[in-house]
Amino acid sequence: MNHIVLFEPEIPQNTGNIMRTASATNSTLHLIRPFGFSLDDKEIKRSSVNYTHNFEFYIYDSFDEFMEKNQDGEYYFLTRYGLKTHSDFDYSDTNKNYYFILGKESTGIPLDILKKHIDTCIRVPMMENVRALNVSNTCAIIIYEALRQQGYPNLSIYEPESLKGKEHILKDLK
Repeated sequence: MNHIVLFEPEIPQNTGNIMRTASATNSTLHLIRPFGFSLDDKEIKRSSVNYTHNFEFYIYDSFDEFMEKNQDGEYYFLTRYGLKTHSDFDYSDTNKNYYFILGKESTGIPLDILKKHIDTCIRVPMMENVRALNVSNTCAIIIYEALRQQGYPNLSIYEPESLKGKEHILKDLK
């Protein structure tokens, strides 16, 4: 199972986008306080498109509480200081829990936490003149890398028939 962990998120639109990603990927979301917004904010609802009922999410008062309650997996820390790339790791075992931890928009994950987990601090490669990607983009990149390695379990590869279906694009080509 893939888990997205937001350490002290500050921007409601980013959290809303990540909620939508969690819903689309069947990932569990973990939110660590304090937040820079209320979960009732209209920005959250707009960017998550009200998908919040489609996935599990949990709220913690501290990073220590999160770690205490989630001792059953592998932890990866997304940071611009990472010494390995997001594709250097094997996330293919669908029986494991993978926790992808993303920091707050202004300062990331505190260095004291990162230093304790230096071997699993990862960076998405980018041009040297760019400090970091948007946290919701980084989240999507890492979750989809894990899902690619796992063979996209339980995800629709084609447009579901309950919507327009995979034949929609082909209907005038025959």
